[in-house]
Parts: sequence; structure tokens; C-alpha cells
Amino acid sequence: MNRVIAFVIMPGFALLALTLAQCAKSAPPPPLALPTSHAGVVLTEDLSARQVFPADNPWNLDITNAPVDKYSDSIIRWINSRGKDGRQRLHPDFAPPPYGIPYVSVGRDQPLVPVTFTGYPEESDPGAVGRPVGYPIPDEAMTQENYIENAAPGGHTDGDRHLLIVDRDNWILYELYMAFWNTDEARWEAVSGAVFDLNSNARRPEGWTSTDAAGLAVFPGLVRRDEVVADGPITHAFRVAVKATNDYVWPASHAAGDTPGAPPLGTRLRLKASKDISGYPPDLQKIFQAMKTYGLIIADNGGNMYVIGTMDTGWDNGVLNPAFHGLYADDFEVIELGWKPTP
Repeated sequence: MNRVIAFVIMPGFALLALTLAQCAKSAPPPPLALPTSHAGVVLTEDLSARQVFPADNPWNLDITNAPVDKYSDSIIRWINSRGKDGRQRLHPDFAPPPYGIPYVSVGRDQPLVPVTFTGYPEESDPGAVGRPVGYPIPDEAMTQENYIENAAPGGHTDGDRHLLIVDRDNWILYELYMAFWNTDEARWEAVSGAVFDLNSNARRPEGWTSTDAAGLAVFPGLVRRDEVVADGPITHAFRVAVKATNDYVWPASHAAGDTPGAPPLGTRLRLKASKDISGYPPDLQKIFQAMKTYGLIIADNGGNMYVIGTMDTGWDNGVLNPAFHGLYADDFEVIELGWKPTP
């Protein structure tokens, strides 16, 4: 994300960036994707031209005019109370390897392999509806870096180890949580797995988890670099984690905590319209504008106000970190819990 130019002075920090023109003269833009192994299997493929879930899916709802929850201030205070000196800044939970969540796309001919679920077998999908049992996991994910979250050198082997697979031809999303290739048993194992038809608004059954604490899909809520560098705005909400949660509200389907005062999973946070983002580089403005129009959905427990994105060689932490750290929880407001647009 190092395409823009000048010293941009924001309260509390400065960003050094380059103009598009100068950048084009000095060096080509970094690649969007990590190296691929063979045709059909692509890491961080550019899918920016594809519609992920229908436009009226919960991830894609315009919340510009959605009502503010009556407990917004108290929820924001609770989030802030977990930050340094009582104020919680945002953090970009994505970067070049080994940080962020990778995704891999495959074609319709990718073989399906069975997965043994060790944590939530009764709430895991054995495969896609109407298709044979199995997940289209490429063999490379057994041994190669960057196919599974936290699997790259420097990653945390005890992390979430998401394995996200997009069947680009059938437009189906396969997601696994805590995915491992068990060499001794010669089989894929995961704590849980969920499959989503990307042309459908179908939710998980009420009370069910997915590969996300909230029972939501992970992929559609990621900050993706292919969308940042593409023409046009980003048109979906982002996935965010907070320190703890209390129950859940729509669009979530699953609870993963009962901490008094904490927000429920599924809570929507909207960057306030009054927050001036004009001084940020264009790429950051694009991300932050999406936070105003589509917001953040609390989908997991973890780092407080950690916004989750993709693992991508093109991210520049020297730009991302100071920009995100210039935003705080109190720059956001809580949308009415469980809000749905009027039919």
C-alpha cells in the first residue's frame, strides 16, 4: 500500500508516502499474490471484480443511516477501558507474511478431500450442499508456507490456523478453523468447518459456530488488498475483534462469552461521519470510508479493536500501523443491536 505521496500530518503521527507518478517511475507496484505452484491454485487471487454474497447480505449492508444504539456510549466506554490510559486505538491485524489471514482460490476440478472435525463435529459442514463430501484443499497446504494462517515462519502455531478456500468456478467458500494435516493418520483435521454459497444469504443455524466465534464467514469481512487497489469503493463491512463479548445479536448466530458490559458478537461499529479522514493517503481513505458506510462487525474475541485482513506481500506496515493507530474506539458509534434494514 505504498502508492501515495507527501508528508501527511495527522494528529499524533506523520505518514511518509509517495505520489503515484513518482512510484510508477521508481519501481513497479508490489505483487498482489504470493507465488503460486500450478495453474488452478492461486494464493490471494484478485477477486475484486466478483460479488461476495448478494448485495443485501449482512456483510454488504449500507449502515450510513442506521440508528445508533441507546447503549452506544457505554459499550464504547467498555471497549476503551481495555486500552492504554482508558482509550483503545485501532490495530491492523494484517500485513505481509506471516501476519494476516491468507486465502487460496481453486477451480472446479480441485479434488475434494474429507476433513475430520475434532471440536465441533455436530456444527461443522462435511461439504457443500448438493455436492460430494469434502473440502477442495490443495496438496500444497500440507507442507508449504502461507496457505494456512500462522503456518508461515514466525507465525504462531497455536493461533487460529484458518484455511480459507474459494472455489472460483462454483463460487463456494470453504473455511476451516485450526486446520492441520495429520501426518500419522494421513488425514486433514480441523476443530470446525463451514461452507458458504457465495450467491446466497443463508446463515448458519441459530446457535451454531462456524470458523469464527460469531458463526459468520471470515473471508467476506477481511480487508483485502485487491479491493484496496481496485477502482471504486470497498462495499462491505470489516471483521473486528474485541477483548471479550457478551452473547450475540443478528447477524451472528453464536455466542462465545458472557462478560458483563461487553458488546455481543454481531455488534456493528460505525466510524462517525464527523471523523475527518481527508488527510490520510487515498488507500487508507478508501478503507476508512468503508468503516463509515459499512462499518465493523464484531466477530471474535481477541486483540481489542483489531481489524482483520489478508496476508499479502503488498501491504506496507509503515503506512498501515500509524494510520490505524490514529483512530480510537471513541471515533466509532454502536449501531442499534440486531439492526436490520426495513424491507
